[in-house]
Amino acid sequence: MSRKLLDLWVGFFVLLGFAALLFLALRVGNLSSANFAETYQLTAKFDNIGGLKVRGPVKSAGVVVGRVTEIRFSPETYEAVTTLTIDGRYHFPKDTFASILTAGLLGEQYIGLDAGGEEKMLKDGDVVAKTQSAVVLEKLISQFMFNKASDTPDKQ
Repeated sequence: MSRKLLDLWVGFFVLLGFAALLFLALRVGNLSSANFAETYQLTAKFDNIGGLKVRGPVKSAGVVVGRVTEIRFSPETYEAVTTLTIDGRYHFPKDTFASILTAGLLGEQYIGLDAGGEEKMLKDGDVVAKTQSAVVLEKLISQFMFNKASDTPDKQ
């Protein structure tokens, strides 16, 4: 095998390796799931979003139906306002319930949509009226410890 042909093959495999690294980086960052299909945006307000992050999944019945595209704080209502981008294939009734859930005990947080029974559907720019904030594990533990401490009888 000539030196030039060997260099060409080495260059080809190095380029293939860089392409594989780029692919893995995009998969880890949830960027390769960029969908160029039609989408619409919804807004949901929560008292506490816990560890929810931008680009976090929006799921319904365990299926990813969208992503969180923006999280901001409303100084007027003192709530976290999230903007959700939903795939245009999926439509939800106006009385849909949005809650912040955790995958596993300490996993990533995501927004779960539970469809209601109303006939009118949410459309682009609508606000999800019914929401449930994230359960903060530290608060639960402190409430449990406080309740246990108040239950113990005084020894005298």
